[in-house]
Amino acid sequence: MRLFFQYMKPYRKSISIVVLLKLLATMTELLLPYILEHIIDVTVPTGVLHEIFLWGFLMIATAFVTRALNIAGNKRAVENAHNVSYHIRQDLFSRTANLSGNQFDAFGLPSLISRMTSDSYNVQSCAQTLQTLCVRAPIMLLGGIVVTLVMDPVLASILCVMLPILLLVIFGVSRYGIPLYNRVQQRLDDVVRVMRENISGIRVVKALSKTEYEKRRFAGYNDAMADSDITAGTIMALPGPIMQLCLNVGLTLVVFLGAVRVNSGAAQPGVILAFLTYFNMVLQGVMGLNRIFTMLSKATASADRIAQVLETPEDLCVIGEDEAKRPSGDEFIRFEHVSFRYGEDEDIAARGSELADDGRMILKQKARGDSATENKEGNGGRDSAAETGAADVREKCLDDISFAIRRGESLGIIGPTGCGKTTVINLLMRFYDAQEGGIFVDGRDVRSYPKDELHRRFGVVFQNDMVFNDTLRRNISFGRDVTEEGLRDAVQDAMAAEYIDGLEKGLDYIADIKGANLSGGQKQRLLIARALAADPEILILDDSSSALDYKTDAALRKAILDRHRDTTTILIAQRVSSVMNMTNILVMDDGRCIGYGSHEHLLAACPEYKDIYHTQMGALEAG
Repeated sequence: MRLFFQYMKPYRKSISIVVLLKLLATMTELLLPYILEHIIDVTVPTGVLHEIFLWGFLMIATAFVTRALNIAGNKRAVENAHNVSYHIRQDLFSRTANLSGNQFDAFGLPSLISRMTSDSYNVQSCAQTLQTLCVRAPIMLLGGIVVTLVMDPVLASILCVMLPILLLVIFGVSRYGIPLYNRVQQRLDDVVRVMRENISGIRVVKALSKTEYEKRRFAGYNDAMADSDITAGTIMALPGPIMQLCLNVGLTLVVFLGAVRVNSGAAQPGVILAFLTYFNMVLQGVMGLNRIFTMLSKATASADRIAQVLETPEDLCVIGEDEAKRPSGDEFIRFEHVSFRYGEDEDIAARGSELADDGRMILKQKARGDSATENKEGNGGRDSAAETGAADVREKCLDDISFAIRRGESLGIIGPTGCGKTTVINLLMRFYDAQEGGIFVDGRDVRSYPKDELHRRFGVVFQNDMVFNDTLRRNISFGRDVTEEGLRDAVQDAMAAEYIDGLEKGLDYIADIKGANLSGGQKQRLLIARALAADPEILILDDSSSALDYKTDAALRKAILDRHRDTTTILIAQRVSSVMNMTNILVMDDGRCIGYGSHEHLLAACPEYKDIYHTQMGALEAG
């Protein structure tokens, strides 16, 4: 909860005003039963009409003042709580955007979404509740006890007996709240993940007639969340019925003993009526404390989850020149003996590891951007913990990769799905740091670049890149200072002018979320235009022409090579025809380089590339 109070600190003056307003409101509310008692026991027996009206007016005025103070206090409390959650969400979004690849993988997208939504809402609700109830509940409780002790100590003893029981129940139950609500939020992460998968892949689900299957799968996660929520809610709700029981028993005892005392002349009727109201106020104070502890249990669990993200240390820090490696050549981009595994962090590894039947720990790791990278198993596998140690349990996604590109040259990367092609790009842009080897851009270790300085050099189209619900113009410019001429040139070079000019609003046409109202080829050309718009030094196209026909793909590559001669281009593709005209081609398999050189060189020296070429080009010619 340290983070919670840290965000409330800037609003301490406004919170102090809320406390003052609620304090005054509660004190005036405590006066109402006393005024009622005075009217019944003192004013009415005198029969003086104007005094009766005077005290009646005073009671009405007190009620109005109480209501006005409560409204003003509640309004300001809502504003303070909103401001707290607003800044938490802003900081959480900013920190999430700056997480490294490993950190993002460790938290997971569904968990980050639920932390920004439901967790921040729990904190907001708690901030509002604390401001309104932390004054009202204790004052109601203590003030009611003090007044009743003054009015009638005998009847007040009923409260003194019941209060310790109620407080023990509240504290006893509340101590279990935080772990229970932690579990609820974890189950919510699972529900968000499955929901997101199904919404994103709804067409595939329908096409394969798996709607019912996905409904059952979602129901399983939803049931698990519901069970956790019900368990937490049931336990945290236990004080409510107990307090209601005590309230009814206490009121019964007050009425019984009060009637006896009135009949014996030891108490006045007005005192009994006032005492019943105070008794109810005291129990409202106790129930308010119960609500505070319930909200604190939820908010503490949520605040801890938010703090995990906000307090995650930077793990891709910019290093100094003395720590940076030196390249062995002067090429614009160099990879020197680079090896990499996903999930090197122990916490990340622990989440994905399972104990195999043969006693070896095998991490089933998904290569981000590539398909699953499978660990080798069997007697000849190199993942035996007994033989290689804990650090080598995971299969390398990249293993001793080296290549170099001069400024203005082009590199094609080709290989089967899951061989590590996209991982090369992830390391070049420093979304992750390699465990071994060095990566250099323009003669500098990529780790020595400030993040923005490095990324400004790139224009990138990733696999399954994002089209935003906005105009095509803003999708292409993407908040950058792109001139109209530069935007038009990018559209032309990306072969997107033909279809954009054919739209009724042209560049002002609004794309749906994820470009749902655009075809696959239209989306890819739009994304390529975005990458070209800022005239980048390095252009990366990660399987970005898979939805284009061969003619458009060839025209696109020719336009890029002809009109962006100073741009260093890296093209990842499945088609040989897409990379065969590159200056050099990197052929990958299972995270290794199995061939490097020009198209002609690889045809002569790399059997795997030659086989891919003849398979694809033969099929193309036959077609």
